[in-house]
Amino acid sequence: MIKIGTLIAQRYEVIKHAGNGGMQYVYRARDTLLDIDVALKTPQPGQQTKGFKLSAQIAARINHHDVAKTLDYFQIDGIDYLVEEFIEGENLEQKLAYFQFLDPHLAARVLHHLAKGLAASHRVGVIHRDLKPSNVMVSGGVNLHHLKITDFGIATLTKEFFDDAAQAGDLTKSNSGTIKGAIPYMAPEMMFRKAGEKITEATDIWSLGAMMFRLLTGEYPFGVFLDAAVNVKTKNRVPWPGFMTSNRQLTPLALQLQALVEKCLSYNPNDRPTASEISKQCQDLCYLSVEREIGTVQNLIQNNYSGFAQGPTEKVFFSMDSVYGPNRPNPTSHNKICYSSFAGHPKRRAHPILLLRQDV
Repeated sequence: MIKIGTLIAQRYEVIKHAGNGGMQYVYRARDTLLDIDVALKTPQPGQQTKGFKLSAQIAARINHHDVAKTLDYFQIDGIDYLVEEFIEGENLEQKLAYFQFLDPHLAARVLHHLAKGLAASHRVGVIHRDLKPSNVMVSGGVNLHHLKITDFGIATLTKEFFDDAAQAGDLTKSNSGTIKGAIPYMAPEMMFRKAGEKITEATDIWSLGAMMFRLLTGEYPFGVFLDAAVNVKTKNRVPWPGFMTSNRQLTPLALQLQALVEKCLSYNPNDRPTASEISKQCQDLCYLSVEREIGTVQNLIQNNYSGFAQGPTEKVFFSMDSVYGPNRPNPTSHNKICYSSFAGHPKRRAHPILLLRQDV
C-alpha cells in the first residue's frame, strides 16, 4: 500500500486509497503538473505484471467518452503504475445497493452507453474480458451520468493470466479472486476454455447481456460462484420476472430490452450481435433521458391508485401505472422514489417511478 501524501514519479501525489480491483490497488492522486485528479493503479503483491505495459498501451488507443481514458504508464523500482481518468462517483455495483434494479428507461440508457463504449474498444481490437457492474463507473447520483467502462488496462489482453487460470481445465476451478468475481458474467466459451483457445469480442457481449439482466431484474441470470458455472453449463437461467411486463406503460420497452439481452446471451458466439449492432438498435429504442429526482411518498389517493411525493423543490403527482417493480410505494413506510417529472396541473407528473431502498 502507498502512504497518503507520497509523490510518485515526481508528479502524482497520492490523496487516498480509493479501492481494490481484482488484481490492483486503486488510489486517487493529484497530477501536480496538470492540476487534476487521476486514478493511480498498481498491481497487488503476488499478481502477475507480465503484459501490464502492453495492456496499458493498447487500452490507451481507446478514445471514447464512455471508456475511462488511459493517461500514463510508467515503472519505478520494478513496480508498474497505470494512470487513468478519475471518475467522481460510484460503480454500478454500488448503485445497485440502493436501486435494487433499474427501470427500462434508465436501463436502456445504460445499455446504449455501454454498447457504444464496447464498440469503440472492439474497433481497435481491445477485448475487455472482465465486464461487470464493478468495472463501470458512474456519477450523477440517480441519473447515472458520465458512465465509464474501466479497467481495460488491467483486464484487456492479459492472455497469460487467463491461460494460467485455464490450466486446470476450466476457469471455474481457479482460486483467483478476479476469476471468481467475473464468473456470474462470464461467457461459456470463456468459462470452460482451454489454454490458448482464442477469445473474441463476443465474450464481452455475453457479459453485457448478463450484466443487463441483473440491472433489469436485480437477479444474477445464472447465480454466483460455482452455481453460476453449473447453471451456465446446464443452460439453467433465472426466468424473467413478471413485474417487467406487469404494467402497460413500461411493457413495450421492457420487452425490447429482453429481446436484446436474449441475443447477447446466445450460447453460440456467432449468434450474438456486435457492440455496434446493439448500439444501433438502442438508437431506435424510445427511452427517456430526462433528469431524475428523489422524492418521498406522502399520501395516496383514488383508492391507492395514485399519490403525491415530495421532491427536492416541489410536490409531484404519480400513478401506480408508472411504477416499475414488484412492490408499490406507500406513505406509511416513508418510501423514497426515483422519477423524472413532467408538466402537469395542479402538480407536475412523475414517470417512471422506481422504488428505492430506504437508506438512500
